Amino acid sequence: MSQGDDTTIRFSGLKPGRYEYAFVLDDAFFAERKNDEIRGGSVEIKAKMERKEHLLMFNFELQGEVETWCDRCLGEMKVPIEGEEALCVRFSDTEVCDDEDVVVLPEDAYEIDLEQWLYEYVAVRIPLQHMHPEGECDPNMVCYLTSEEELAARQTEGTDPRWSALKEMLNDEGETKNEINK
Repeated sequence: MSQGDDTTIRFSGLKPGRYEYAFVLDDAFFAERKNDEIRGGSVEIKAKMERKEHLLMFNFELQGEVETWCDRCLGEMKVPIEGEEALCVRFSDTEVCDDEDVVVLPEDAYEIDLEQWLYEYVAVRIPLQHMHPEGECDPNMVCYLTSEEELAARQTEGTDPRWSALKEMLNDEGETKNEINK
């Protein structure tokens, strides 16, 4: 999907009522965004628009997946995208709105490009940490990683001997101070 026309809805001339649209955000769409986190994907978006005299109400249903990097092994992985969003479009030449779910367009507007909102609806559904399920990471990279079990074993075995010596020194000084105070 390229920018512009594929995500633009012309609402001028539409009678009040309900309308349905479908969009597919593909690899080309995500490549145009130049986001290092989203490498590609395919997300289908069904949009239901209710046209009123001075208002457009959109309800979006998202379903698909995007390609990104695994935070653990840096290998490519797919992240499922699913959810619903709503967007309200008002027409006014004087009103200003700070609500991110409400867009104000001039009274003489005749179309709206939904590209930015569609992209953001997908982007916010990517988890902050994205990792392959256990055992699916690239084995060549995993061999360089320290497992959680190894870290836990190191902590239970004891700490770095330098820290132990420092703790002993502090305890000795504490005992010395206690002896002086007596």
